[in-house]
Amino acid sequence: MEHITFIGTGVMGSSMAGHLLSAGYPVTVYTRTKSKAEPILQQGGRWADSVQAAVTGADYVITMVGYPQDVESLYLAPDGIIASAKPGAMLIDMTTSSPKLAIRIAAAAKERGLEALDAPVSGGDVGARNATLSIMVGGSEAAFTRAKPLFEKLGKTIVLQGGPGSGQHTKMCNQIAIASNMMGVVEALSYGLAAGLDPRVMLSSIESGAAGSWSLSNLVPRMLDGNVKPGFYIKHFIKDMGIALESARELGLTLPGLIQAEALYRKLAALDSRALQDLAHELGKAHYRGVTEPAIPADAQSGADLGTQALYLLYLARRL
Repeated sequence: MEHITFIGTGVMGSSMAGHLLSAGYPVTVYTRTKSKAEPILQQGGRWADSVQAAVTGADYVITMVGYPQDVESLYLAPDGIIASAKPGAMLIDMTTSSPKLAIRIAAAAKERGLEALDAPVSGGDVGARNATLSIMVGGSEAAFTRAKPLFEKLGKTIVLQGGPGSGQHTKMCNQIAIASNMMGVVEALSYGLAAGLDPRVMLSSIESGAAGSWSLSNLVPRMLDGNVKPGFYIKHFIKDMGIALESARELGLTLPGLIQAEALYRKLAALDSRALQDLAHELGKAHYRGVTEPAIPADAQSGADLGTQALYLLYLARRL
């Protein structure tokens, strides 16, 4: 069976690599912090000590890392993926990254006889864990067809959007929609609580109607339970919104909802751990109906280390 190298085993990457192992593929993993790869190694994955060692001999190289600069370094460094991969290897970046960078990577890969796809995903930690991700792909149709059996182990909605960069542009559309929707979701919750409604009863009505969304159904229950652990980090969402705003400016667009959402998330990200604890205690004392006092993770150094659902902290504490 063809060999896969998976680079980046964070909140989502670990589940994704695990699905490929479960499907019978031999998987080599590399990540900057080896402890994050332990679950995959315990499942039978192989460890590599460097990018070059991980990539050499692989038929497929999949990356799921944090930031565009990480992607650029991994792929375009002199000893990086493109320089180290064997001829004919398939390179698949599933990081949410820059469309322009995806185009550069595809061109550099082609020069070395490699195929490259940009294939960012949506669905968060739940989608990664349940292999129900939406996978948005940019690249050639031939490369997409070759990679599709792997994608089918990771997600349910798998669509070729166009040439290189198209997957990333589609993911920007996704993040733009989520950004304004998150504000709407939290504002609806804030209004319902202020009006004295039982939030779970309120949710049971509106999530099945025109207001329904993934964020409403999956993230509001976490808010009510005081769960602000990252299924998707605020710091990564801010990164995504920054990419989307830059791309929008290049396209001559102004996106007021996205601008406001980014500003609110930056405000939350700027709070240090002590400020977050104070905020959590403040909400606990407010005794909102059906809302548990938020539990700030011990390893959260700032608001940037919380999950995107934590936006509700600013609203309920009236810190806008």
